[in-house]
Amino acid sequence: MSLLDIAGLSVRIGGTTVVDDVGLHLAPGERLALIGESGSGKSLTALAVLGLLPDGAAATGSVRFDGRELLGLGDRELARLRGDRMAMVFQEPMSALNPLMRIGRQLSEPLRLHRGFGRRKAAVAAVELAAQVGLPDPESVVRAWPHQLSGGQRQRVGLAMALATRPALLIADEPTTALDVTVQADMLKLLDDLVQQHGTALLFISHDLAVVTQLCPRAAVLKDGRLVEQGTTDTLVRQPQHPYTRRLVAAARATGRDTPEVAL
Repeated sequence: MSLLDIAGLSVRIGGTTVVDDVGLHLAPGERLALIGESGSGKSLTALAVLGLLPDGAAATGSVRFDGRELLGLGDRELARLRGDRMAMVFQEPMSALNPLMRIGRQLSEPLRLHRGFGRRKAAVAAVELAAQVGLPDPESVVRAWPHQLSGGQRQRVGLAMALATRPALLIADEPTTALDVTVQADMLKLLDDLVQQHGTALLFISHDLAVVTQLCPRAAVLKDGRLVEQGTTDTLVRQPQHPYTRRLVAAARATGRDTPEVAL
C-alpha cells in the first residue's frame, strides 16, 4: 500500500515544462531520496505535492496521498493536510520562521490549529518539542526570537514544527545544506531518529549522494525535470546505469565524502 503516489507529474511555468512526467511512490514509513543538481526540478516536485507552487506555475498529472487526489484540491482543503498529515522542512531555516513571532508560539501553533490544543497545553508541548529536538535550555528557547538562535538551532525548530503533529509524510528539502559539517551530521542523526520514532515517511531532497546514503534506502535521480534512474541507493551508487548518475557518483568520490554504509 502506498502513502504517496505520483504519476505523470508535470509542472509548467510560463509555457516552459520544468518537471516532466515524474512518477514516484512512497509507502508508509518508507524513506526515498530525490537527487539532482540545482535546477533539476526537485523542489518544484515537492512543492507540487504540497500545493505550494509559485504563482504562474501549473501542475498536471496525478498526486495521490493516502488514496486522495491532491491536484485540483482547493486551498482550504490543502491547508488542512499541510502541517497535519503532511509537513515540510525547508533548506533555509531563517526564511521558514516568522521573525515577528517568538519560538514558543511558532512551535505551539500547529498543535492549536490541527490538534485543538488550548493555549496552556500548547505552551507546555512547545517546551517538550524544543527538548525533543535537542535544543539547550528549552524553557529559554521558547521565549527567544528567531534571530537570537544559530542556524543549527533554527533548523531544529523547523524540524520540531514539522513533526509536532506527527505527520504521515515529511518532505525535507536539503535541510542541512546551509549548516556546517558538524551541525549537519547532528541534524541528520536527529532527523533519522525522529522519523523512525514516529513512523514517518520521508521524501528527502538533496544533491549530496554521501548524505543520501546515510538516510535513505531508495533513491530517484532527477535531471532537467525528468527522472533518469531510480532504485536502491546501494545499487545507484555501486552500479549506476545512466550517464548522469555516473557523473554524480564520480563527483561524490572526487570530494572524498565516503560513508560507512556505501563507500563512494
